[in-house]
Amino acid sequence: MIILQLLVVLGCLLAGSRFGGMGLGLISGIGLCIFVFGFGLPPGEPPVRVMLTILAVIGCAATMQAASGLNVMMQFSERLLRKHPAHITLLAPLTTWTLTFLCGTGHVVYTLFPIIGDIALHKGIRPERPMAVAAIAAQMSICASPVSVALVSLVTILAAQQGFGTAYTMLDIIKVTLPASLLGTLLAALWSMQRGQELANDAEFQAKLKDPKQREYIYSGGATLLNANYPQSAYRSVCIFFVAIALVVLLGAYPSLRPVFTIDGNSAALDMNLVIQMMMLVAGAFMLLTCNVLPADIANGSLFKAGMTGIFSVFGVAWMSDTFFAAHMATLQMSLADIVKTQPWLYAVVLFLVTKLVNSQAAAIVAIAPMGLALGIEPKLIIAFFPAAYGYFIIPTYPTDLACIGFDRSGTTRIGNYLFNHSFMMPGLIGVIAGSAIGYVLAKLLL
Repeated sequence: MIILQLLVVLGCLLAGSRFGGMGLGLISGIGLCIFVFGFGLPPGEPPVRVMLTILAVIGCAATMQAASGLNVMMQFSERLLRKHPAHITLLAPLTTWTLTFLCGTGHVVYTLFPIIGDIALHKGIRPERPMAVAAIAAQMSICASPVSVALVSLVTILAAQQGFGTAYTMLDIIKVTLPASLLGTLLAALWSMQRGQELANDAEFQAKLKDPKQREYIYSGGATLLNANYPQSAYRSVCIFFVAIALVVLLGAYPSLRPVFTIDGNSAALDMNLVIQMMMLVAGAFMLLTCNVLPADIANGSLFKAGMTGIFSVFGVAWMSDTFFAAHMATLQMSLADIVKTQPWLYAVVLFLVTKLVNSQAAAIVAIAPMGLALGIEPKLIIAFFPAAYGYFIIPTYPTDLACIGFDRSGTTRIGNYLFNHSFMMPGLIGVIAGSAIGYVLAKLLL
């Protein structure tokens, strides 16, 4: 019966992933109904706290985008890249990693892809080298961003765990995942510096240049934000956003700074989820009041739409998976606990594979991290293997990968004839494996 129900979970994940985040959330509802009405399982708990926190973060980031604050950050990034074109293969992934770290989502980097490709082409560098690893870096950074859906979800999950004796804060997670994901990105970038043939020796590329129309298409139309002028309110919105992030990290690192409340005789500091929600709402409100933001533009921005899709995905997947795991946790603990405790790296493998099924780090964390804790995996190992939550590059169907391929006018960034031999595979594997290994060492040393 457990195997049959597990097949229902996997079937819903596979079917839902074909339709993107919204489809994943909706089709997970089918699995939930099958469990409740078909198998008679008691429904699990929908992740309301996680969803509300994500909603507050997305609302704040989307307000900054409506104030043109995101464009200001992109313009600054382009200036840096064009100032040092010879180092584009190293600087491009560091730039996309930083943008995702600050904004909490890899969907902010689309504007940079044509800029990276243009700089590489005009410097004679194979565009595949910086572009593919830049796309990987934009997703690697999610596990380190204090305002990412995935990290906020893990903070919530670890705050609710019982029986391990240590309460890990947001800062505890970041001090492991930030250097781990950044060093993993750097190693992937270093490998990328020598990948593929030089453009001058690439027969396929040189054949394209013989066609005048192809040559004009490849070398013309370079995108740029350098000539754009933004009002002071755009810069103000960025400052407000950064202050809000700093306050979230500060209050997460030092619980003594949070107000303490006594309820039913028990005293506790203000919950970190509520802190994040409040800080993001206040920051968004200040932007709305001082940065000339039109309220209608907030909901029409790409960040808001991507964020709401992520919330719906987390809602359906987490509710369905919690229903399954809660019903069978005792059995799973008896059969799997000893194996997982002696070989905790299996948790990282499962997390890595599940992210490909759901195409979402947050959805995978919400589905798998509670199971890992229930099976007896230490929270610090859950933190250590957080970089393994990025596995959807295996088959390059994620929007950032497809956009990266589309923006490379040279055609060097591509999907191979055998599907798996694509431009993102090696930098992705290097980044994730190195990040997980470094995270494991750091967690042992620091936590």
